[in-house]
Parts: sequence; C-alpha cells; structure tokens
Amino acid sequence: MSAAYAEVFDPDGARHGIPTYPWRLAPEGLATRRQLRARGLRPGGQEPVAQVMRLRRRGHGALIAYLYRIDRAMPVRPMTPARWSALDCAMRARRTCPACRLVADYCIPRSLGLCVPCAYPEPAAARGNREEP
Repeated sequence: MSAAYAEVFDPDGARHGIPTYPWRLAPEGLATRRQLRARGLRPGGQEPVAQVMRLRRRGHGALIAYLYRIDRAMPVRPMTPARWSALDCAMRARRTCPACRLVADYCIPRSLGLCVPCAYPEPAAARGNREEP
C-alpha cells in the first residue's frame, strides 16, 4: 500500500472526521453531486456522509468530493415557466455590455467587463482609409 493511499483511506473517519476513500474507490450507494444530477437526483438537504480524496501530484492540498447517500436523494425539481424566465433574464444580463447596451452572443468576460468590441476598439490607423459613417 502506497503512502498516498494510506493517507486518504480512512473509512471510519478517525483522521479526517468523515469517512474518506481514495479517488474512484467509494463504496456502492454513495455518489457526488454531479453523479446524483446525472441520475436526475439532488442531495435534498442531507449532509455529506463521506468524501473521496485525491492528493495533488504537485503542490499542497488535496482534491475532495463529498459523497451523499443515493437512497436519501430526492428528484430534481422541475423547471417552471417562472424559473425559465428568471434564468433567461440572468443570462441576458451576463450577455449585455454595460457600455454599448448591446446583447452579445456570448457571456461578457468578467475580466474585461465589456463586450470585446468595446474593450478592444479598432484604432483609427488600422481602419485605413475607410470613412466614418
């Protein structure tokens, strides 16, 4: 057994406070949030019962994913028309440039804060002899 495996294998939770298993070796009946979502389920308010851990090859720390019991998971709530509308408004706000107020076909990068044409305006020398409209 390798040292890394021994560090992350803690099925009784004595070392980490919660049962801990190596990456990809979780017991049956437990799933991560993403795995639950792929099955059409959600944790439904339950606390994590275990975790899977993988040590990083470089640097410090570990990658951790919490595990939930599948038998206690609840179905995902269906999208109602009001929820679709709220999601559409939120996505439209992420695509609207605050400078020119145009709605882009992409989400405005947070690093720029503006749409690409506003963030990187074409200099007059690059336009050549074109006349302004």
